[in-house]
Amino acid sequence: MLHLLLEKLVGMVPLFRKLFVSLNSMKRIALFPGSFDPFTRGHEQLVESALRLFDKVVIAIGSNCAKSALLSIEQRRELIETLYKDDERVEVATYDTLTVDFARKVGATAVVRGVRSSIDFEFERNLDAVNRRLAPDVQTILLMTDAAYAHVSSSTVRELLAFGHSVEEYMPTKIDLSQYLK
Repeated sequence: MLHLLLEKLVGMVPLFRKLFVSLNSMKRIALFPGSFDPFTRGHEQLVESALRLFDKVVIAIGSNCAKSALLSIEQRRELIETLYKDDERVEVATYDTLTVDFARKVGATAVVRGVRSSIDFEFERNLDAVNRRLAPDVQTILLMTDAAYAHVSSSTVRELLAFGHSVEEYMPTKIDLSQYLK
């Protein structure tokens, strides 16, 4: 009896090997959603952190009707694509659906969100509760923003620009925001 079981198990080795190789070759994809208006050094730092955990990060630009836009969605996409043009692990996309639905569409198993403060944490915790009910297969990953960028937000950058101040220190070094503001 035991020898029959062993023969069956040995016969299944190729199947297990194929399954293992298949699972091992799956990319771990994370979705990093936001309005990114504009994309800041804080966002850049979060993408770098996410790339240490995932094989691919999809930066997903959504429209936020509650915010007045500095840049069009097309400009934001171009700005971010320029920044990551040499990194095949980063993809930039736009979406106009629920974030968890878009995560599933691109094959992401996680939604990455940045947390700068306890206020951000409470907001993200509540959002995660809804997302878990809608898509229990998509995990929310909260990444702490580096202390050097915790005070940086797209809203702050927009306000500084509106009052004529330089925002260079808040922007990724490879981005010249002025070329998008003409």
